[in-house]
Amino acid sequence: MNSPFSPASLADAHDGTVTGDLCLANATLVLPDRMVTGRVTVEAGVITAIDEGDHVPEGAVDCRGDHVTPGLVELHTDNLERHIEPRPSVDWPHMPALLAHDAELASTGITTVFDALRVGSIHDSKARYDAYARNLANELLAVRAAGHLKISHFLHLRAEICSETLLEEMAQFGPEDRVGIVSLMDHTPGQRQFRDLGALKTYVAKKRGMTDAEFVEHVANLKELQRLYGARHQAGAVTEAARYGAVLASHDDTTAAQVATSRANGVGFAEFPTTLEAAEACHAQGIAVMMGAPNLIRGGSHSGNVAAQELAEAGLLDIVSSDYVPSALLLSAFRLAAIWDDLPRAIACVSRNPARAAGLDDRGSLATGQRGDLLRMGLAGDVPLLRGVWSRGVRVS
Repeated sequence: MNSPFSPASLADAHDGTVTGDLCLANATLVLPDRMVTGRVTVEAGVITAIDEGDHVPEGAVDCRGDHVTPGLVELHTDNLERHIEPRPSVDWPHMPALLAHDAELASTGITTVFDALRVGSIHDSKARYDAYARNLANELLAVRAAGHLKISHFLHLRAEICSETLLEEMAQFGPEDRVGIVSLMDHTPGQRQFRDLGALKTYVAKKRGMTDAEFVEHVANLKELQRLYGARHQAGAVTEAARYGAVLASHDDTTAAQVATSRANGVGFAEFPTTLEAAEACHAQGIAVMMGAPNLIRGGSHSGNVAAQELAEAGLLDIVSSDYVPSALLLSAFRLAAIWDDLPRAIACVSRNPARAAGLDDRGSLATGQRGDLLRMGLAGDVPLLRGVWSRGVRVS
């Protein structure tokens, strides 16, 4: 479906919320390096003061000791795709899908999101992936410019190296499109996330209903696409990311050699390295490591890759992404806090660290001058009970 909107003038448009004034007082403030009882004041959408003590000024919200943290920053979520296609081949109306996605993220404490859109299509008859990113991005940017969204949205282009049309689709985007991240994804069977062809077969058969013969043909087709286009697509995606002004991310690095290639490409952070070897190599090369919140909460990877907890315990985990469960992001911070006995460090993994990795220095911390993106929560044991979400000082959930 073609969008009637043009994104050409939308890069500097408003985030979709008015700015507000706010004071959350008598709270347990999770500052970058410590926790204190105090209050945070927001004026015109920006934090203007942080004061210690339990005093509740007139007009302030008495948090009664609840924790107050920065809003969460999400770098990689498939949630928007789930809303526009709630079941395979079911195309949901896009505007209500966009609004539902935005409201869901706000309800889980996410105040900045990089919506992941696939670029690179495959026209195989059974595992067909058609182009959709440009039209959906037009719709998202238009809804944002109209002021209908609760939280701050950027784009994350998932560049599928193993595809037929990657560079043609990437050419449709430009610096005006708020593309903040480009991730290099090579899902060729037999390596990275899908080293285990059995795990890939289970995943694809469930999603696409393939027979054994169709799966064999699918694997052969993907390997041929990688042979034909892999090197050109990877080099071209790196060039396009630079043209957009986007941060480059690697995806599913498995070996130190792959990490070295990522470093040579200018990668800033690594999404879901699959082995301890890759995570160690990332840190040695100055590449931040991101892992999935579901991996951390479930105690392991559903694909049999390295456990996020193992990387956390080794000091190799910098950023957490909700991946496919938005509500997992806040919960994952408290799981990390239990591992590290350090809530400020854990909260940084879902706020300041992802913001900085994406090149945003105006959010992610409880500090003066930062955006007034705030969460208030109680605790039921080690489970956070979200009681309020504010974006630029305006309550959104």
